[in-house]
Amino acid sequence: MLNKFMKRGQRKPSKSDTDTYGFTPPGNRNSESVSTSNVVVNHASRGGAPPVANSIGQQQQTPSGTSIPPPPTGTIESLPMFRDVPVSERQHLFLRKCQVCRFQFDFTDTLKMVREKEIKRLNLVELVDYVQSGSGKVTESNQDEMIQMISVNIFRCLPPSSHEHTGTENIETEEEEPYLDPSWSHLQLVYELLLRYVVSSDTDAKVAKRYINHSFVLKLLDMFDSEDPREREYLKTILHRIYGKFMVHRPFIRKAINNIFYRFIYETQRHNGIGELLEILGSIINGFALPMKEEHKLFLVRALIPLHKPKSIAMYHQQLSYCITQFVEKDNKLADTVIRGLLKYWPITNCQKETLFLGELEEVLEATQAAEFQRCMIPLFRQIARCLNSPHFQTAERALFLWNNEHIVSLIAQNRNIILPIVFEALENNIQSHWNQAVHGLTVNVRKMFQEMDFKLFEECQKQFAEKQANSQQAEEQRQLTWQKIVDAAGGGTHQIH
Repeated sequence: MLNKFMKRGQRKPSKSDTDTYGFTPPGNRNSESVSTSNVVVNHASRGGAPPVANSIGQQQQTPSGTSIPPPPTGTIESLPMFRDVPVSERQHLFLRKCQVCRFQFDFTDTLKMVREKEIKRLNLVELVDYVQSGSGKVTESNQDEMIQMISVNIFRCLPPSSHEHTGTENIETEEEEPYLDPSWSHLQLVYELLLRYVVSSDTDAKVAKRYINHSFVLKLLDMFDSEDPREREYLKTILHRIYGKFMVHRPFIRKAINNIFYRFIYETQRHNGIGELLEILGSIINGFALPMKEEHKLFLVRALIPLHKPKSIAMYHQQLSYCITQFVEKDNKLADTVIRGLLKYWPITNCQKETLFLGELEEVLEATQAAEFQRCMIPLFRQIARCLNSPHFQTAERALFLWNNEHIVSLIAQNRNIILPIVFEALENNIQSHWNQAVHGLTVNVRKMFQEMDFKLFEECQKQFAEKQANSQQAEEQRQLTWQKIVDAAGGGTHQIH
């Protein structure tokens, strides 16, 4: 027989923006709060949806290979609320709720199995409340069952990315509508449950590491390629909390993230979660102890610096720049390595990337000391001189803004004998021929700054520039004269033949 619905008043979970752990969940930051209302997310940006992993009435396979038979009637049963059963029965009820929440549904049809979806959603809300409230410590067997239920729900095949539908590169995605997973009303609650379990003071890391193991972490990292920004936000927060709580997993997590970066840089150049992974790493790098381990320096050289190579760098550059700057601030001696790495991957024809590089360069130079600056200043200012003469006004303007930074100006002033001769010609060419008035005005200011810095050196550079221009003009006149002689000789020879 079908179980009758138990008509009880809905209890809304009392949640403030910040829980007892002082943590603001990602859902709140994105104006997405866990609610007992029936949430339906419109699926507007895709024609397809992820395949339904399990349907009602099908036998459920757990990650460990065990199976849970479906309810005999082909539907999921409604269960009482935790507050309506004796304390002694709550662990068993917790288990039953986890088993019910294993069932998955097709969310592309919002009118299909509405009753069953609502039962599952309410059970998920109950589980979240139970774990968050700390009203009863979850037994080890129930922890195992809960993690398996979570795994069944969140570890799924992601739908094809938008660029796979069109065959085009998905670089400029900021203007497009973000993809919203139609099953988010359930997924969000599952992620919230996992988050509450990880951050709970009742969760013993020594016990929980049996269930949140390396396999679980790898599958969690796979989900970072989701196109739904809400899911990536939860994943970022959960992985960061796992990194903080499970010290035994830290080297493994760093290595696994490295492998994602390597595949992105050298194989696919397509991944939706690079920015979120870099945000996690930014916090991790901030906590590195000094002196820095060789492993961490290799990570900088082999993974972070090469991340400047992909065309889609604009999607994650802010987070990447923060990570790079953290390294230099922690160990000033790494400034030379970072700057030479930037020069290695400096874009040749992509002005947007070049402007991003100049912005990052300023942040790195801000943390650079004189000794490291001197090691790389010659190739650095040769590249800056090329940027000063860029026909793209934003690139030229961004390069000139470097002289607005007091620390950079002090480094330049200390090494003006080397730097001014490198950039002087670029400054003069801008004043003589750059089409943009803003660039022209900024160049005049920089030129004046050098003049006031060392008038004698400035005059010497001006003299050398004038001589170079005169020699260049003379060489051009000689070339024209030689060419004319060749033309005349060719014409005379032809006349004689005729």
